[in-house]
Amino acid sequence: MPVLLVLERAPALSQLLAAADTVGLGCTLQIPDGGTDPRIAGIGSLSSAGGTEISFLSNPRLHGQLDDCRAAAVILRPEDWKSFRARHPDAVSWAAVLCAQPYLMYALLAQWFDRHRLAGLPRGIHPSAVVADDAVLEEGVSVGPLAVIEAGAHLEAGVRVGAGCVIGPGCFVGRDSLLHAHVTLYHGVTIGARAILHAGVVLGADGFGFAPDPRTPGAWAKIAQLGGVCIGDDVEIGANTTVDRGAVEDTVLGNGVKLDNLIMIGHNCRIGDHTAMAACVGVAGSTTMGQRCVIGGAAMFGGHLTLGDDVHISGGTAVTSDILKAGRYTGVFPVAEHTAWQHNAAVIGQLAQLRRRVRAAERQGAASLTGQPADNKQDTQ
Repeated sequence: MPVLLVLERAPALSQLLAAADTVGLGCTLQIPDGGTDPRIAGIGSLSSAGGTEISFLSNPRLHGQLDDCRAAAVILRPEDWKSFRARHPDAVSWAAVLCAQPYLMYALLAQWFDRHRLAGLPRGIHPSAVVADDAVLEEGVSVGPLAVIEAGAHLEAGVRVGAGCVIGPGCFVGRDSLLHAHVTLYHGVTIGARAILHAGVVLGADGFGFAPDPRTPGAWAKIAQLGGVCIGDDVEIGANTTVDRGAVEDTVLGNGVKLDNLIMIGHNCRIGDHTAMAACVGVAGSTTMGQRCVIGGAAMFGGHLTLGDDVHISGGTAVTSDILKAGRYTGVFPVAEHTAWQHNAAVIGQLAQLRRRVRAAERQGAASLTGQPADNKQDTQ
């Protein structure tokens, strides 16, 4: 489950594959002997899909679930299909979609069903929405209840603005972007085409910028944040994630960036194309990340850092220095029973002292071999 369409409106499997954006995947359709091209009304798992749904096999460990699958069709690799047929040479009840990337094929079909769902939603400007006289709303723009579109904002064709959103002065939202309920864009935010912003996203709030003010002990003078936020094409930002505006230059998210829920991107950061971050990541200001980086949940980044392309950071890792070489990096202290953890933490706190003792022993050993007196100078490293 779920069934997403009534059967009378469901496309045939071959039509669905042609309508979805599957160019380049090179799939092959195998219809059971004596069968017909089935109508596909939804997508389900191997264990739950019914006779009007399509499913997929991407994890070889689930191969056994094919035995009892009741789906109308299954997406799977050619080698998995061959293995299944070797175990079940008799007739098969479901159509096979043979594809080298079944998980990607599933994702693309799910996108098709979601586009179909969105197309069925009401369009137009809700009577309770407030739209400035000089705002530009191109063809097919929809604005939900109690949304506010402020002066000079420009929404390209096909944009959907959910209930209670605020689009600030001078903002630009690219074509076919979707803003779910209660998204807030401060002034001058630019968003590319086909963006998806989930509920509670805030783009363009002031960055955390303050200068010490010695005129009053302990006081801080606010630094006005005069830059903006620039979001590329095909970016998705999860619920309650925030991206601060730059102090002078823009905070930038490149094309295809994917941010999960509850992420904080500080001012002046630059996030490279197709970088993805899981939930609760915190990125301090003026950090630059390269392209195709993958950041695990709750990772933390100190400010003014640089990450190269293709850097993968494990969840919970604190990054405090530049990482320029591609690869996976982990800095999480392993979980343990609390008393054991305390003992291990105490040992780690003594590593510097242990290092000095080892170096002193090495010098003493070298002196005994050479017959020279040991250099007992203090090791300060």
